[in-house]
Amino acid sequence: MRYLNNIWTIAKRECAILYKNRIYGFCMVVFPLLALIFFTTLMDEGLPEDMPVGVVDLDNTSTSRGLIRRLDAFQSSRVVAHYPSVATARQAIQRNEIYAFLYIPHGTTDDLLASRQPKISYYYNMASIMSGALLMKDLKTISNLGSAAVGQATMRAKGYTPQQIQAFLQPIRIDLHQIANPWTNYNLYLSTVFVPGIMMLFMFLISAYSLGMELKFGRGKEWIEKAEGNIVVAILGKFLPQALVFLVLIFFYEFYIYNIIQFPHVGNWWMIVLLAVLQVFGSIGFGIFAFGLMPSLRMSMSVCSLWAVLSFSLVGSAYPVMGMDAPLQALTWLFPLRHYYMLYQITVFNGFPLIDAWFHFVALVGFTLLPWFVIRKIKNAMLTYVYIP
Repeated sequence: MRYLNNIWTIAKRECAILYKNRIYGFCMVVFPLLALIFFTTLMDEGLPEDMPVGVVDLDNTSTSRGLIRRLDAFQSSRVVAHYPSVATARQAIQRNEIYAFLYIPHGTTDDLLASRQPKISYYYNMASIMSGALLMKDLKTISNLGSAAVGQATMRAKGYTPQQIQAFLQPIRIDLHQIANPWTNYNLYLSTVFVPGIMMLFMFLISAYSLGMELKFGRGKEWIEKAEGNIVVAILGKFLPQALVFLVLIFFYEFYIYNIIQFPHVGNWWMIVLLAVLQVFGSIGFGIFAFGLMPSLRMSMSVCSLWAVLSFSLVGSAYPVMGMDAPLQALTWLFPLRHYYMLYQITVFNGFPLIDAWFHFVALVGFTLLPWFVIRKIKNAMLTYVYIP
C-alpha cells in the first residue's frame, strides 16, 4: 500500500510537469495527431491516379491512336501531351512535366500487319519508385495489347471463333488473388506503418527527455526521495501518466483507421488492444533504456532519434527484409517497430493466431523490460551526476 501511495504521489507530480511544459502536449498529442491526419489523407484514394504521361506517335494510324486511347483510359495514367520526338519527350521528363512517355516509331502498324515484329519503346522515371512502377505496368500492358489487337483482327478475318481467338492469345488465364489487400491500396499498408512509427518516435524521445529534464533542473534527488529511494517505484510513478496519454492516443488512432476510414482487418479486437499496449510499453521501455545507457539529455535523445529513423528503413514494409544482406537482416531484430509491424501483419491484417508471431510478442515484452538492466545506473545518475549541456 505504501508503494501505491508513492506511485500516486509521483504520478501527480508528473502530471503537473506535463501541464506546465508545453513540449509534452505538442509531442504527445498535437504532432502525432497531425501525422495521423497527414498520412491517412495523403493516400486516401489508395493509389495515385491520372499521373501525367506523354506520347511520341510517329506512326499516327488508327492502330496507334487506339493504343493511346487505351493508355489514357487506365486508372493510373493520363496522356497530357504529344511530342514530335524522343528528345523533346525526354526533356519533358527532366522538367518533371511527365513521369513517362510511349514511343511509337513510323511504320509500326505496317510491320505489325506484316508480322515483322516492330519495336515500340516506353520510358519512365524511377526517381519516384511508386509512380515509376505503376506507369511501367500500364505501358507494358499497352505494348502487349498492341500485338494482341492485330492478332485478333487477323484471326477474325480468317474466320476463327471468339473462343479460338481467346485461347490462342491467352492460352493460360491467370486467376489473381491479392490476399488481405485486393485493392492494392497503398494507404492500407503504408499508413499502418508510418503513423505508428512516428508515434513510437515521440514515445522514445519523450521518455528520454523527461528523465533528462530531471537531471538538467536538479530534480532527480527530490524525485527519488518521493519514492523513498525505490527507483522502480519512481519509474512507475513517473511514466504512468505518459503511458496513459499514449494509450489513449493509440486507441484513438485504431478507432480512427478501423471505424472511421474503414481499414480492413480480420484480427480480433483484443489483439488490436494488446498490440497497442505492447507498442506503448515497449517504446517507453526503449526510451528509458537509452537514457540509462547514456545518462545525458542530448546523447540519449540523439540515440532515440537515430533508432526511430532507422526503423522506417529496416521495418520491411517498403523493402522486404529477406532481400537485405544478412547483417542487415540480423539488425532488424533490434528495432521495436519491426516487431510491431510483424505482429500487426500476422495477427491483425491477416488474422493468424498469436502463436504464429510469438517471437515478436516476446521481443516487445523484452523491450518493455529493458530498463531493468540500467535502472541502478539511472538512480545513480539522479543522485550523483552533474548536468553538462
